[in-house]
Amino acid sequence: MSVFPSPLVSLQSGCWFKLICGASFQHLPAIRTLALVYGLAGADCVDVAADPAVIAAARSGLEVAQSRSGRSPWLMVSLNDGEDPHFRKAQFNPTQCPSDCSRPCERVCPTGAIDPGGVTESLCYGCGRCLHICPLDLIGARSYVSTPSAIASVVLPLGVEAIEIHTVPGRYDDFARLWRSVEPHLDRLQLVAVSCPDGPNLADYLRSLYDLMAPGLRAAGCALIWQTDGRPMSGDIGAGATRAAISLGQKVLQLGLPGFVQLAGGTNDRTVPKLRDLDLLGPDRLAGVAYGSYARSHLKPVTDRLEALELAAGQAVPIETQPELLAEALTLAQPLFAPLKAPHAPIPLAALPP
Repeated sequence: MSVFPSPLVSLQSGCWFKLICGASFQHLPAIRTLALVYGLAGADCVDVAADPAVIAAARSGLEVAQSRSGRSPWLMVSLNDGEDPHFRKAQFNPTQCPSDCSRPCERVCPTGAIDPGGVTESLCYGCGRCLHICPLDLIGARSYVSTPSAIASVVLPLGVEAIEIHTVPGRYDDFARLWRSVEPHLDRLQLVAVSCPDGPNLADYLRSLYDLMAPGLRAAGCALIWQTDGRPMSGDIGAGATRAAISLGQKVLQLGLPGFVQLAGGTNDRTVPKLRDLDLLGPDRLAGVAYGSYARSHLKPVTDRLEALELAAGQAVPIETQPELLAEALTLAQPLFAPLKAPHAPIPLAALPP
């Protein structure tokens, strides 16, 4: 059985750890592997795109993790109430690219989604690093917004335990419209999260959202997280990104809103040590952190090798069938969860049943 606490206890005690696979990331083999590895590593929640195939891939990985550890993270889907950088895909016409282009877009893409054939949509998670680097300004982005009518009929029946709504200050009417589609189904959920960056009148905006959500949350007994999106999708670009994450987390924490506050947007290996230095983790303080691009990039050596095996075999190669790769993946994951989950010890690989 797992030595880690349950997701709710993690929230209450300040050691909550969420994996963000990406609201637009749809590479199914990688999603399954990420969910399985971080599920074993001690994740409390796995956040994925609101796409049936993505949800199924994540659920498959989590079921393996549960069978080996006796514990399963909550599965979360991300929704948005309007245009948001997390909900977009890069796009361009490769036939317009000059033959002598140095292709800086390929070099900056963290997932290898760009090649001479264009953008592989399933790999693109909308980070935007390619959008302004093209010397001919050929790269654009296609954004999309969650459809309220599809949430109840398509997403929630798939067995997710949590949802996250991405918003920005000033979009109250749009948020309320999306919330009305979710509220009748809160009894299916354990958790609702609101992800928001800083902006004008942030305090008033978050208070207005709480007033809107409170009756439904209380009736359903759902936990509430305020996810502070300090510097979106930047955890893998440098240690300095964590400053924005912590700063916004402190700002929202000081508002004293009901619910838990969790950091995102710029979280990396510096985040938890800095939070511990500032004594910001624990009951009545920050509940924990979410890792997105930083977590995905950490396991990229393993997911790349697994993909090479799949290409050679011509079929899927589940990571649990590759003990050495799984052990390496868990070793790579340790720097993310170990500082946050201390004093809880990682599950020894040898103790896990095959």
